[in-house]
Amino acid sequence: MKKIVTKGIQIYILPKDQGDFISLTDIAKLKNKEFPAEVVKNWMRSRSAIEFLGLWEKINNPHFNLVEFDGFKNEAGSNSFVLSPQKWIETTHAIGLVSKSGRYGGGTFAHKDIAFEFASWISAEFKLFLIKEFQRLKEEENQRLVLGWDMKRTLAKINYKIHTDAIKEHLIPLQLSKQLINIIYATEADVLNMALFGKTAKTWRDANPSKDGNIRDYADVTQLVVLANLEGINAELIKQGISQSQRLMQLNQIAISQMQSLLGSPTIKKLKDRNTK
Repeated sequence: MKKIVTKGIQIYILPKDQGDFISLTDIAKLKNKEFPAEVVKNWMRSRSAIEFLGLWEKINNPHFNLVEFDGFKNEAGSNSFVLSPQKWIETTHAIGLVSKSGRYGGGTFAHKDIAFEFASWISAEFKLFLIKEFQRLKEEENQRLVLGWDMKRTLAKINYKIHTDAIKEHLIPLQLSKQLINIIYATEADVLNMALFGKTAKTWRDANPSKDGNIRDYADVTQLVVLANLEGINAELIKQGISQSQRLMQLNQIAISQMQSLLGSPTIKKLKDRNTK
């Protein structure tokens, strides 16, 4: 888990598919270092907290149990009303809160929207410092992401050089005309196109006459990462003297395997989100 320090309090952050979840237990230590869980429960007793939690779930959670929520909302604020994060999660199928066990980093975590609301209930000043520290963390992550993406682009260029050198050394006989050499390059490029996209560059152009560029210009981030890998792998297969048809079959299986692995990658998702903004 990631962590930040706000007003001397170490706060853990749990990355999840829905976004970053910030520890409410850690934030609550500003009020009570010995029993922070009780602070969280006290907040959840209030009607405003229940209404906010319910609204967040309605917006973000299609499986939210509205019937159980209405029951909690009607009871909220009364002297006898007590609600723990675990009961809220289990009863309403909420996804905005997460209960995590463990000596370090355990406790109740909440989506950042909810965590900032809770921090505001604790202290407006603390909320402001928390937001600033969280933004600083995200800026650092974005800088690392940009650096990583630049490295991927550089890697793709390096792999392309390795790929073309392997073609030149092992597939292109001496004293060929430039036209024939270009044909061989185009053919080998289409080995990768077929393995990854299932079509040649010409097939794509014929199907997309109004688009500028080529099939690779319209590839998404996941495909570009796999393409960079395939270029290096194909270069090694060429050096081993493996025939083009056999290489195509192997590269296609590798492309399928890598695409399946990368499609669920949080890092790839961040890259996609960044490149669509």
